[in-house]
Amino acid sequence: MKTIVIAAGYATRLYPLTENFPKPLLEIGKSTILDRLLDDIDTIPEIEEHIVVTNGKFAGIFKEWAGRRDFSTRPDGLGRNDTSAVISSGGEAGGSVISSDGEAGVEKSITKPIHIINDGTFTNETRLGAVRDLILALETFNVNEDILVVAADNILDFSLRGFVEAFRQRGTSMLMCYHEPELFKLQRTGVIEVDDDFRVLAMQEKPQEPKSHWAVPPFYIYRKEDLPLIRSAIQNGCGADAPGNLAHFLVDKTTVHAWPMPAGRFDIGSLDTYQEAKQKYK
Repeated sequence: MKTIVIAAGYATRLYPLTENFPKPLLEIGKSTILDRLLDDIDTIPEIEEHIVVTNGKFAGIFKEWAGRRDFSTRPDGLGRNDTSAVISSGGEAGGSVISSDGEAGVEKSITKPIHIINDGTFTNETRLGAVRDLILALETFNVNEDILVVAADNILDFSLRGFVEAFRQRGTSMLMCYHEPELFKLQRTGVIEVDDDFRVLAMQEKPQEPKSHWAVPPFYIYRKEDLPLIRSAIQNGCGADAPGNLAHFLVDKTTVHAWPMPAGRFDIGSLDTYQEAKQKYK
């Protein structure tokens, strides 16, 4: 299983803080949003490597971040603390990919290989959208295995290990869900209908009249058998901008189960919520 982190957005709602710096690498306590996610995901035995999709504006910053996490480019003879990286062409958008292999060092490091893909965009107006960025990752690395797809702007109060274990037990593609009692919040997110076994029966995107209280955060596991559906999703009418567009698309074409979150999460979507997160996770 590979991790695919969607981190190519421009976070305009956090300007000026994110005008020249990527939101996933904003500091929260002694870590960053992305580090908190990957530190957990990296410990999951099924995960073999991580792919982070970013944009042309922030690709260099992600390269520096990778160096600080003690990645190694040993095939080219560079030391494990060297912040250089191998750059090769990659992707439909004319971007590039930075690849490094993790190696344990003095500081805590990611132990699985990580790859940073530049999707070739430089402005919010020209962004590819989360679904196209995901497809770019699949095509760049010719992925043909199960994938854990995560957005890099959430902090979780639990491990994703349980999500992966549930996927292994189900054997179907899966999405995460949580009970949201407030109508106005349901109207801003994806909402699912499920049966007694938590099989997803239908999904609504930002509905004015939600059919349930099960909201969907941007965390998904897609089995390899469903990758052909993902690769052809855009030309078959799937929306490109939000990761939930793809889940909505797949629910009508394959079996998808939901996994209720065992604890809370914090979605950093504005300057106010960023400050709240800094206070909560000191």
